[in-house]
Amino acid sequence: MAKIVIAAQIDLDPAQRAEALRQAKPHIDAALAQDGCLAYDWSADGNDPARVNVFEEWASEKALAAHFAGQAYAGMRDHIGAFGLAGAESRKYRVDAEAPVYDASGEATEAFD
Repeated sequence: MAKIVIAAQIDLDPAQRAEALRQAKPHIDAALAQDGCLAYDWSADGNDPARVNVFEEWASEKALAAHFAGQAYAGMRDHIGAFGLAGAESRKYRVDAEAPVYDASGEATEAFD
């Protein structure tokens, strides 16, 4: 069973981004509590005052499907739309290989073996 990673960028009204993130905590906590949620984070982009970066990691397609069918997803979707949503782009990735970035000697490596 392959993990699923979601990477997204959401653009909001810059004047509302901080409040949108502050009020998102209950929704983020709800997602983190779901079976199969390995990581779920929304953060302010340091280079774009409108942008929120999203990172999610799910144990399987089944876990992600349960998330999409549940209140944690619906609540966040409705929440974020209330803060001047100007655009969004999201992609999901099925992970077929995983390895540390740094090898045993502390060097960054692109290799997966």
